[in-house]
Amino acid sequence: MILVTGASGFIGRALCSKLASEHLFVRGAGRNQVGPAELSDYVSCDLERDAELDELCEGVHTVIHLAGRAHVLNDTSADPAAAFHSANVEATIRLAQAAIRQGVSRFIFLSSIGVNAAETGEGIAVSESSPCTPTQLYGVSKLTAERELEQLIQGTSMALVVIRPPLVYASDAPGNFHRLLKIIGKGLPLPFARVRNQRSMVSRENLVDFIHVCVEHSLAANQTFVISDGVDVSTPEIVRYLASGMGKPPRLFGFPVWMLGAGLIVLGRKSMYSQLCKSLVIDSSKARQLLGWTPPAAPEDALRAAGQHFGVQDHDELGAKTP
Repeated sequence: MILVTGASGFIGRALCSKLASEHLFVRGAGRNQVGPAELSDYVSCDLERDAELDELCEGVHTVIHLAGRAHVLNDTSADPAAAFHSANVEATIRLAQAAIRQGVSRFIFLSSIGVNAAETGEGIAVSESSPCTPTQLYGVSKLTAERELEQLIQGTSMALVVIRPPLVYASDAPGNFHRLLKIIGKGLPLPFARVRNQRSMVSRENLVDFIHVCVEHSLAANQTFVISDGVDVSTPEIVRYLASGMGKPPRLFGFPVWMLGAGLIVLGRKSMYSQLCKSLVIDSSKARQLLGWTPPAAPEDALRAAGQHFGVQDHDELGAKTP
C-alpha cells in the first residue's frame, strides 16, 4: 500500500488519481474531511497535531509526503519561521519515525527547488550538485527537513527519495500562477513584452508522472532529484501559451524591466518580481539518465491546456453566478 499525505491538495488529488488509475492501492491523508473520489481509504488528520501516526503507516510500503506549509502570499502568522518549521520539519520527521517503526521501505519527500536558489544567472543551471542557498523561510524549512531525514534513516532499511520541483502549474494552481491566469482571463494588459528570461517549471501532470516512477524504480532509492518539464520558457511565452489556451490574444506591452522590478519590490512583491522577470534554469538530466524518465507533456501543450481548462472553469463560475 502507498500512503499519500496532502492527498486532498493541489498535487495530491492528481497523484492519487494517477496511482489509482495504475491499479495501486492508495491510502490518502489530508486535512479535508473528504478525500479524492478515487480513494476508498482516506484518513482526515493533521500531521502537526495528531499524536498517533503509526496507525497511518500500518501496512504501507511507500510513503509519499506532500503535506506541508507552502508559500503564503500574505502571511499573518505571528512567527512564520516557527510555523514553517512545525509543518515542514517537525511533522515530516514524526511521520518518518512512524514509517520506520512500521517497516516502510521507501519515503518520498516532496521538497522544493527553493532549497537551492530562487533565481539563476546567465549560463547557470541548478542541478543536484549545486550548493544549497535558500533565500526564503519555505526553502530553509525544506532543506532542514531533508537533512534531518537523511540523518534519521541512517542505519535503517527505509530508503529516502527527495524531489525538488520548481513552480508546479495547472489550471487550478494556487498563488502567483493563479493570479496570472485571472489577469489573462480578464483580458488585462501585462507589462512583460521586454522580459528576456528563462524559467524552468513543471506541469502537475509531469510531476505526478515522475513521482510514480520514483515509487517503482529501484534506482530512485536514496537519491535526490531536481526536475522540470525539460524545456525552459520565458514569461512572455508563458503568457502567450496561456492566452492561446483561453482563445484570447496575449495583451503584452513593453515596459522597462528595472522599473517593473522597482515597483514590485516597493509593493513588497520581490518574490513575484523574481518569478516573472528573473531566470531560474534547472538541469534535470539526472532524472532522465538514471531513471529513463521522459516528461509526458511538453510545456507549451501543458500551458495551453491550463489556459483552456481555466477558461472553461471561469466561464462555468460566471454562469453559475448569473441569476
